[in-house]
Amino acid sequence: VQLQAFGGGLVQAGGSLRLSCAASGRTFSSYAMGWFRQAPGKEREFVAAISWSGGSTYYADSVKGRSTISRDNAKNTVYLQMNSLKPEDTAVYYCAADPGPGSSWYSAYDYWGQGTLVTVSS
Repeated sequence: VQLQAFGGGLVQAGGSLRLSCAASGRTFSSYAMGWFRQAPGKEREFVAAISWSGGSTYYADSVKGRSTISRDNAKNTVYLQMNSLKPEDTAVYYCAADPGPGSSWYSAYDYWGQGTLVTVSS
């Protein structure tokens, strides 16, 4: 599975962005998908995950209530809608594919896309 994330950019605090991650390959629908982020000087951290069917979603406490992960298996795409953005949301955001049920653990993910930069100005 090859993944490509896009949709990042510069936004003011309180604004919204929708990130997308397009996957190649016919097995996309068999993978849970996740979003992680890495801020400068910090470790990569979990943001959100969604099961292969889309029936289960998981969020980090830091984004819960402000973000929504979704997927369209017909389009081989997973989305991350982020609202009420804060300067601390500034990071490179990565999408990843997990052959399991979906996890917040970095090590569960087999495939990673290149990141897309989100910058939130105060």
